[in-house]
Amino acid sequence: MFVLKPNANHFRFPPVELASREGLLAVGGDLRPERLLEAYSRGIFPWYNEGQPILWWSPDPRAVLLPGRLKIARSLRKTLRSGKFRVTFDERFDEVVQACAGPRRKHPDGGTWITRAMRAAYGKLHRQGYAHSVETWHDELLVGGLYGVALGGAFFGESMFSHAPDASKVAFVRLVRQLERWGYTLIDCQLPSAHLARLGAEAIARADYLALLALALARPARENPWRFDSDPAIV
Repeated sequence: MFVLKPNANHFRFPPVELASREGLLAVGGDLRPERLLEAYSRGIFPWYNEGQPILWWSPDPRAVLLPGRLKIARSLRKTLRSGKFRVTFDERFDEVVQACAGPRRKHPDGGTWITRAMRAAYGKLHRQGYAHSVETWHDELLVGGLYGVALGGAFFGESMFSHAPDASKVAFVRLVRQLERWGYTLIDCQLPSAHLARLGAEAIARADYLALLALALARPARENPWRFDSDPAIV
């Protein structure tokens, strides 16, 4: 197991091919923005529980969504057309992350992997312009959303939450459609799940993921503020 030193002057990771069968690559280090950005650019992400050291992962296979392959179920398409929800970018980043960190039924003891340190770290990335949130509103209530990190032409999804039926799916669909318009070529979903598969995500070999990531990172980063087009063209 490769051990990272906290507060080191370099942020190098071992080759991802050295990850365990489960995808665990390294342990330790810190969550400074420089290290997080280096990790994402190498196809690595942190995932650990409160009380554990930081664990760094590069699973094989990897779940991804290519924007043009988004799937919208008939019922979700109906919700999108209804205008029931309003969707925004980057209006309540900290609130979205906090909501994503809420207790999960499938997590042991109802806990969360989004620790206090993780919330602080991604807050820094947001203020630096790398991390972004999508908010779903019903009237004036925040009822769903997601957040992740953008580099070049890649978006790395971290987590989503929903306090109303379809609220997180609406946020995801609006995000994918907008990223497609901006020329993004890769949405990293990290680990395969049935929920993401229904939206079009697929599991691919890590080597194929890294090749797609390299192409996406070669695209220039978006510098303008993140705003939805007035005509979302989502259905």
